[in-house]
Amino acid sequence: MKKSVSLLVAVLLGIGSVLAQEVKTETAAPNPNAPEITFDKVVHDYGTLYVGGDGNCEFVFTNTGKEPLILSSVKSSCGCTVPSYPREPILPGKKESIKVKYDTNRLGPINKSITVMSNGKTATVVLKITGNIIQKTEEGSVPEKSVTPGTVPVSKK
Repeated sequence: MKKSVSLLVAVLLGIGSVLAQEVKTETAAPNPNAPEITFDKVVHDYGTLYVGGDGNCEFVFTNTGKEPLILSSVKSSCGCTVPSYPREPILPGKKESIKVKYDTNRLGPINKSITVMSNGKTATVVLKITGNIIQKTEEGSVPEKSVTPGTVPVSKK
């Protein structure tokens, strides 16, 4: 019993000393020469596309900082959006682009995001793609109209 009480006291003292320690948060001054990523646009609107249409777009950016910019990760919100980006450092003042391919074999609205992580002053930038994909009707065909049972279609001459 004595050993149990001693062990309990030792554990409580250990927890108390851990919790009582002062947490130091050092905030380093921001680097005034740090690279900075500046995009020409952060949203690309495809508008209305047909199924199987061109789902390619490009986000052009410039390193407006004073040190080389390195993109560490570029990830999309789903597998239907595939980004490709430069792996080498982008020197100050230089332009590059992130190319995005959206799978246009999916009907409906497009609302996806691409997260860009870098060593820039703004470490994370979120790009967006929007639009709508519709089914293409055959050339010269008329959309099929549903007819209520018991009615006869009327043809105009």
